Amino acid sequence: MRITFDNRIAIVTGAARGLGRAYAFALAGRGAHVVLADLGTDAAIVAEEIRHAGGSAEAHPVDVTDFDQVMRLVARVLDARGRVDIAICNAGNLRDRTFAKMTLEDFRAVIEVHLLGSVHLCKAVWPAMREQGRGRIVLTTSSSGMYGIFGQANYAAAKAAMLGLMNVLHLEGARHDIRVNCIMPSAATRMTEGLLGADAARLLTADAVAPGVLFLVGDDAPSRVILSAGAGSFARVHVMETEGISLPPGDLTPEAVAAHFAAISDTAGMRTLEDGFAQARKLTAAAQRLRPD
Repeated sequence: MRITFDNRIAIVTGAARGLGRAYAFALAGRGAHVVLADLGTDAAIVAEEIRHAGGSAEAHPVDVTDFDQVMRLVARVLDARGRVDIAICNAGNLRDRTFAKMTLEDFRAVIEVHLLGSVHLCKAVWPAMREQGRGRIVLTTSSSGMYGIFGQANYAAAKAAMLGLMNVLHLEGARHDIRVNCIMPSAATRMTEGLLGADAARLLTADAVAPGVLFLVGDDAPSRVILSAGAGSFARVHVMETEGISLPPGDLTPEAVAAHFAAISDTAGMRTLEDGFAQARKLTAAAQRLRPD
């Protein structure tokens, strides 16, 4: 069945170029009215290009680190359109340096855009999505946050935070059919310029990521999915916990943990836990099996 977005209202941050531009064009091409939120003046040009191609779009200059600006944007959209169906948190920046040389200003600047910028949009659209009983949110994580990249402690910390935000919003939004997912894109954009080789850059286009994002905001979208996307390839990323072991009371020592670390690390029976309390339930159940009294 073809995924379409007729009568859907989508807000995309960082939409003036790169991945955001690709998402905006793809959504508009399948019927959505797209609101491009970006500080850059190019957003208005992109909106005009979308309209010239037969789509529906508008652009607004918005600093995602300013919650009042984001709230005013969402209020304008709700006044004009009556609803917000899709929120794609894509705005980003980089201030790469090794941790030894990174200033706290550089750290905060990246956290403000990636983490708080995403929180601001989610917070602004959340009441409307709850009231209308439907919403689709995509947060942008990164391989840097999942696996680490040298010189990106600030960026990695912000992108890893998207997983925690997704997990909680998924749980809290489920009863209102608000589905929340993460895209983990790999693309040659202005932000990654100079970090990728020429051959990789030719393959890692922003357009190749857009189909994954559209899947994540469709009517039949999943929720709580981390989707890796790049160069036309897609994979699902899982965060899992091993079965582990349980130590008897008389053996609760760091030496025992070291001695059993291979068994603790054994991936047989590894699984994803449904929420944070599941960890406590899993660990106490194992302990109770060891101590039937």
